Parts: sequence; structure tokens; C-alpha cells
Amino acid sequence: MLKTALGRFRAVAFWEGLSFLVLLLIAMPLKYVLHMPLGVRVVGMAHGVLFMAYLYTLTMAAIEYRWGVKRIAVAFVASLVPGGTFWLDTQLRGEDALNAESRAPTRP
Repeated sequence: MLKTALGRFRAVAFWEGLSFLVLLLIAMPLKYVLHMPLGVRVVGMAHGVLFMAYLYTLTMAAIEYRWGVKRIAVAFVASLVPGGTFWLDTQLRGEDALNAESRAPTRP
């Protein structure tokens, strides 16, 4: 999965999406309900780093696979919607399998 730009993008998208959900559903309630801000600091920093990695791997995949502006915009917006990266992964899963299949050596 990590051998292709699309595979790397999908992996980073998974972790970015998970960190976003943890930030929204666990860390922020801890901060505002139980007055424990440490979770937001830690998870927020991790999410920020993962978001930057998401943008980088999105750029690399878009260049390698010659994605259009619409597809890039959809991938970007998916990172802003809770759970959006998981939806995007289902869209890209089939494409990654097709790309891997087309690169596989043919048998005589």
C-alpha cells in the first residue's frame, strides 16, 4: 500500500481523519466539559502535523496521477469534514487496486 503515491496518500488520509475524530469527539469534550486541555494540545499538534502530511501526499498523488482541480478540491474538502477522509478512501480504494493491477508484470 505504501509503494505508490496513492497508497501513501490513503494511509495518511486514514490517520489524519482518525486524529480529527479523536480531536472532536474525545479531546475537545475533555477540554470543555472536564477542563482538561492537555488532550487538545497533544492531539491538536498531532492532527496539525498529519494535516500537513495530508496536503503533501495529496499534492504528490495529484501530480503523479494527473488529477484535475475538481478531484483535488474534493480531496481537500474531505479533510475538513469529520469522517470525510474515510469516504474518500472508499472512492480511492478501487482505483489503487486497478493501478497496482496495471503495473503488475504480465505472465506469458
